[in-house]
Amino acid sequence: MSRRRFGRLWLRNYPHALPSDPLPGAMHPLTVNLRHLVKRELHLEGELPANELGLNGLDEMIQIPGVVQYDLMVQKMGQALLVQGRLTTQLECQCVRCLKAFSLAIDLPEFSAQLPLEGEEAVPVEGDYVDLTPFLREDIVLAFPQHPLCEAGCAGLKRPPSAGSEAQPIQESQMTSSAWAVLNKLKL
Repeated sequence: MSRRRFGRLWLRNYPHALPSDPLPGAMHPLTVNLRHLVKRELHLEGELPANELGLNGLDEMIQIPGVVQYDLMVQKMGQALLVQGRLTTQLECQCVRCLKAFSLAIDLPEFSAQLPLEGEEAVPVEGDYVDLTPFLREDIVLAFPQHPLCEAGCAGLKRPPSAGSEAQPIQESQMTSSAWAVLNKLKL
C-alpha cells in the first residue's frame, strides 16, 4: 500500500514529472497518475480549501469557510477506477426560516465511486492523469441540506404585531377562501 499526502504542491506527489512530461493545463490536487495504479493501490489523504473544489457560491444559504478533508483509497480494477474513503467538512449555513447562522458537519464515511476508463461514460483522461475532483465535488454538493434549518421545529421570523390590532386565529372560512376553493366549485 502506498501512502501519499496530497495538498497544494503536486510536485511532491509527482516527482517523476519533468518538463518533458508535462502535466495537463489545470492540475488539481486530486489528480492521479494511472501508471501508479498498475501495481498497487494509492492512498490519498489531506485537506483542500473549498474554493479549490468549486464549492463556495453554489448556494447563498450555505458556505464552506474551511477545508474539505479526505482520506481516499484509489485502485484500478480492470478498465475502471474504484475510489473509496471518507470526506468531511464543516458548513456555515443560514436558516431559511429565521435567517439565523448555524454550523453543520458533513461526513461521508463511505464515499465510493466507480469511474470507467472506457466507453460512453468514461472519465476524461489527459495523458495518464485522471482528475477525481468533479466526483468528490458532486457527492459533497448532494450532501448539502436542501433547505437548511437551524432546528427541526424552527418557527421562522417573529412578526411584530400590527398597530391597533391583535393577532386573531385563522378561522376555517378564511382557510377555504383561496384560489383552490373556487376551483373546487367547478363541476366538470
